[in-house]
Amino acid sequence: MPGDAGEKTEAPTPRRREEARRKGQIARSHDLSSALLLLGGMVCLRWFGPRTLEALIAAMQRYMTIESPRDAAHLDLMPLVWSVATAVLAAAGPVMLGLMLLGVLSHIVQVGFLFTTEPLMPNLNKINPLSGFGRLFTTRTLVQLVMNLLKLMFVSLVGYVAVRSRLETIFVAMEIGGWQQLVVLSRVIYEIGISLALVLLVLAILDYAWQRWRHEQDLRMTKEEVKEEMRRMEGDPVIKQRRRRMQLAALLQQIRKNVPKADVIVTNPTELAIAIKYDAETMSAPRVIAKGADYLAAKIREIAALHGIPIVERRPLAQALFKTVEVGQEVPERFYKAIAEILAYVYELSGRARGMRAPAA
Repeated sequence: MPGDAGEKTEAPTPRRREEARRKGQIARSHDLSSALLLLGGMVCLRWFGPRTLEALIAAMQRYMTIESPRDAAHLDLMPLVWSVATAVLAAAGPVMLGLMLLGVLSHIVQVGFLFTTEPLMPNLNKINPLSGFGRLFTTRTLVQLVMNLLKLMFVSLVGYVAVRSRLETIFVAMEIGGWQQLVVLSRVIYEIGISLALVLLVLAILDYAWQRWRHEQDLRMTKEEVKEEMRRMEGDPVIKQRRRRMQLAALLQQIRKNVPKADVIVTNPTELAIAIKYDAETMSAPRVIAKGADYLAAKIREIAALHGIPIVERRPLAQALFKTVEVGQEVPERFYKAIAEILAYVYELSGRARGMRAPAA
């Protein structure tokens, strides 16, 4: 229907997807990256936290017990600063490395390996106040706002339940004091953090599915856009059709010229036709001077019948010659025997006595 011309009802083509990816238009959920970082951070702290804390305490004890010189002018801070920085990095390095790998992994999982600078190019439309104000009141923005509010309410509810169920443990830890208090509170914080991270991960996966669906809808194309892209990729259909007509005309002209010179036509019997000529005085082997399939095969048989050229049905031979021998080429040696039998039969019918000369060594 004409009214459907502007509706995006067609799936995006691979070219459309590639262009969008090159421009940085990809389906990505920031919530998924944050949830993975939170969950991974909690796990890294659980695994490496005690070791990191011990290393930091040992470094602090070592540097706090250093006897400072009486003359401040002789105090060299650079080795001390470098030593402290090295100790901190060695202690916190596993956690920092784990978080960095998680950040990279969350990006690869969502969009794969992608590096593009196109989103960094200046775009005045992005900083236009009128355009920005208009984007605030679109259906997509309102849907995203509602989803964010629902996620905030759900996470707050889960957090409230997680804290409330552990209030007694928290109050007991407050009364204990010392290192035992730190151990108990750390375990409580870890349990609450893991609970929130898992909830956020589930919500983030749902958000990523929504982003993928929305991205797919944005990439959809109208029928006219698909046709236009096919024209750009494959050329104008009118020009292609004209080119095919010209090629067909050239083949027909070649067939009309060469078929009357043939000694025999080998057929399939209807799908293929190969015109073969052999002159013992000028040729070292029989030669294919015309061939065709379907319509062209019918034209070859028609011209051959008009000029009295014998037509012989040999299915395997016709198929083999059609696939392996181009027009103007000599027949390969493995077909000599079959061709010789056909030519002998044709020559016997026509009363001619010409034999195939053996190819030169």
